[in-house]
Amino acid sequence: MIEFLFSSALAYPDIDPVLLEIGPLTIRWYSLAYLAGWILGWGYMLKLIKVKGAPCNRQHVADFAFWAMLGTILGGRLGYVLFYNLNYYLANPDKILALWDGGMSFHGGFIGVALGTWYFCYKSKVPFLRFADLVACVAPIGLFLGRIANFINGELFGRVTDAPIGMVFPNGGPLPRHPSQLYEAALEGVVLFLLLSLLYYFTKARQKPGLIAGAFLIGYAASRTIVENFRQPDSHLNFLWGTDFLTMGQLLSIPMVLVGLYLILRPKKKLIP
Repeated sequence: MIEFLFSSALAYPDIDPVLLEIGPLTIRWYSLAYLAGWILGWGYMLKLIKVKGAPCNRQHVADFAFWAMLGTILGGRLGYVLFYNLNYYLANPDKILALWDGGMSFHGGFIGVALGTWYFCYKSKVPFLRFADLVACVAPIGLFLGRIANFINGELFGRVTDAPIGMVFPNGGPLPRHPSQLYEAALEGVVLFLLLSLLYYFTKARQKPGLIAGAFLIGYAASRTIVENFRQPDSHLNFLWGTDFLTMGQLLSIPMVLVGLYLILRPKKKLIP
């Protein structure tokens, strides 16, 4: 059986996680994914606001970039500390800000960006929900690139499988596993990007503040919940509460669905032009 699994596995592309190393300077694909996500997201948001009735201007987009980066980094890191490895960091508080050691949480990053967006909109007098719809349209770009970086790093791999798409990851043991990072890149990145773009450009969704943001929340939660069935749970957490199916990623996605449903179903005033 083991020989069959090996023979049917796809070859894992052995890409060095470090793109360039010059003395003490180390440039990793993972950090470049974040940088590219911010730059491409900035450019796409500038395209989105060309639509008639956009809630902000180019200067607003430029000013928001700082809050997006701050929310992503601080929220993502603190979310990982709180949600995924709190006991370790309570014992090693000096490691909390050691971003170079890895460990970022999407749900924490989402909370950080949401808070940064709210503060930016309050300070700049930009309508929060309408601006949140723009941020939601942009978010899948960063999600896609981040999951590709996870794949290059050979981390967050899937469960053992005999499916033809299985791969033997460098740190995943001798058996083929689902390339769950690519599943997430496809669902959270490509599919969600196309869906939200369709809503924004070809429906009246952008005239209903919060609807696109709600669709993003539900779409991400659904994608994450599906892929968690193929992804190997974190070794220090495993499945929650003695179950053999519930993961932290799925649990943290439940509030996203509830908030998303509220944004979509909440009573709205007349359509904005």
